[in-house]
Amino acid sequence: MPLTLDDFDYDLPRELIAQRPAEPRSASRLLRVTPGAISDHLFSELPGFLAAGDLLVCNDTRVIKARLLGEKATGGRIEVLIERVLGANEALAQVRASHAPRPGARLRLAGCVEATVTERRGDLYVLRFDSTDSVYGLLDRHGSLPLPPYIGHAPDAADEQRYQTLYARSPGAVAAPTAGLHFDERVLAALRAKGVDLVHLTLHVGAGTFQPVRTQDLSRHRMHAEHYEIPQGTAAAVAEARARGGSIVAVGTTSVRALESAARGPGEVAAGPGETRLFITPGYAFRIVDRLLTNFHLPKSTLLMLVSAFAGLDPIRRAYAHAIEQHYRFFSYGDAMLIDKMHR
Repeated sequence: MPLTLDDFDYDLPRELIAQRPAEPRSASRLLRVTPGAISDHLFSELPGFLAAGDLLVCNDTRVIKARLLGEKATGGRIEVLIERVLGANEALAQVRASHAPRPGARLRLAGCVEATVTERRGDLYVLRFDSTDSVYGLLDRHGSLPLPPYIGHAPDAADEQRYQTLYARSPGAVAAPTAGLHFDERVLAALRAKGVDLVHLTLHVGAGTFQPVRTQDLSRHRMHAEHYEIPQGTAAAVAEARARGGSIVAVGTTSVRALESAARGPGEVAAGPGETRLFITPGYAFRIVDRLLTNFHLPKSTLLMLVSAFAGLDPIRRAYAHAIEQHYRFFSYGDAMLIDKMHR
């Protein structure tokens, strides 16, 4: 029988949803999942599970202050979440309002930023800002960090530092690639000393990462497009690691989706920019990634489907049940998993 949305449901006690990150970063717990085995560790132990010649591929996207509050010209309140910056003064955005704005509608954001809705693209809107400043500059001054909806506090100075990876450098994401939040300088130094190489790619995580799957028939779900870029050096490093027998370890589901979207054959990745709507569900044949470092994901989410495709649905069900029983911390500020790919 084909899998449905309900196959990816589970019950999570609310108290296990992490509201603040571990201190220090590498003090998070790490659940090790291999075919037939589950074991409990700390994230600081990660270098011990990798070997010289392995390759870690990290997403270096940087979260922008993508949320703006304001009102329409008619006075109705709105919330804008920037999905993607399109140009110096244009952006693609979610607009939450009591009535959907029409092309030509004027918006006033943060009390001083004027914008016009120029067109609608599906459930998103193109906004043109009336400013000589760039969209990034406007957001940096007037926007707020878009913490996930399950985090109950308003973003503060601590979040602005901890909801970014240490290696974040390419602005454009509206959500952090959270598997990377656990790395601190001590762990990175230990990995280098072990002979593990670390390279970067960029995938700007869009607001669609928080959108629920609304159909039981998974074949009907469509992912929002996300932009990625694979540097030439990263593509070469993947090929070299494969040639020497090293494992390709994706840091986060975003790195998986970028690598697999750019795959041109087993262990071969095309360098350059691209757009991905790749929706990975059980049955997908992975061509690049051997191991996955990831956080725990929401019930019925596309990310839970991806990790179930990677490790197998039953092993992931057992791993999540174990994590709940052992009081692991879940979601963006929660603990991590290191998963080996299911044997096929």
